[in-house]
Amino acid sequence: MDRVAYDEFGLFHENASEHGLPFVAAPIVRRVPVPVPDGRQVSCLVWGDTAPAVVFVHGGAQNAHTWDTTIMALGVAAVAIDLPGHGHSDWRRDGIYTPRSLADDVAAVVQALASTPAVMVGMSLGGLTAMEVAADHAALVSSLMMVDITPGVNAAKAKAVIDFVDGPQSFPSFAALLERTMAHNPTRRESSLRRGILHNARQLADGTWAWRYDRGSKARTSDTAGVDDGTAATSPLWDDLERIGCPVVLVRGALSPVVDDDDVAEARRRQPTIRVEQVEGAGHSVQGDRPPELAV
Repeated sequence: MDRVAYDEFGLFHENASEHGLPFVAAPIVRRVPVPVPDGRQVSCLVWGDTAPAVVFVHGGAQNAHTWDTTIMALGVAAVAIDLPGHGHSDWRRDGIYTPRSLADDVAAVVQALASTPAVMVGMSLGGLTAMEVAADHAALVSSLMMVDITPGVNAAKAKAVIDFVDGPQSFPSFAALLERTMAHNPTRRESSLRRGILHNARQLADGTWAWRYDRGSKARTSDTAGVDDGTAATSPLWDDLERIGCPVVLVRGALSPVVDDDDVAEARRRQPTIRVEQVEGAGHSVQGDRPPELAV
């Protein structure tokens, strides 16, 4: 049985090399747990040695390291959160991982670790969660960037993501896990996917591999967790988007079906000043496919 070595903070040179970023020394990053009211802890990566002004929230079935390259390209102090039930954060006792259920936990992290109001950047489930923070904890958020997500998400638009997340929980070897991940991400470099797996899965005592996120939840950890009830067109989360008073940016991945033109039109109706940007060559995970472009 081969053990695969993993140094959580020893891979940043790969991020830099893959995207042509300067790398003189390893960035200053530390893992910080934040207690939330029911006794759980939310684990975060704190970047830099000054008060962070940007907070990043990943998508369902991801973890805080999905933002590594984007944060390195930005060169700013930041907080990247492992959502409850993901990465190194505790799992929710109720097993519910919807934007509304996660927003208070994320707000607690912002209050504890970031200078406020903060810029919030969220992708997919994290984008809808950040949206809920901006709606219900307005004093904490100066501006909001939603990456390839709107309340118009549904199971049909997110089918490819759901199919991958709903696949096997465990794998006999790292090679088997890498093979399946590469099949789902044919445009991504193998080194990037290998690094992502090391951050998002763990090797068990018997040598097999398992994902780090909660697969037994009552509510999905994929994109459709954001719909709550009703159809995508009538999702109550649209009303929450409308309540937001800070500037909002919507980023679309040009290759992604998760946000369509009707979603953009509805977002503009709800937020007339919203700025919409499209990143060419990017799928749903814009920060994984085109991290330097997202940083711009």
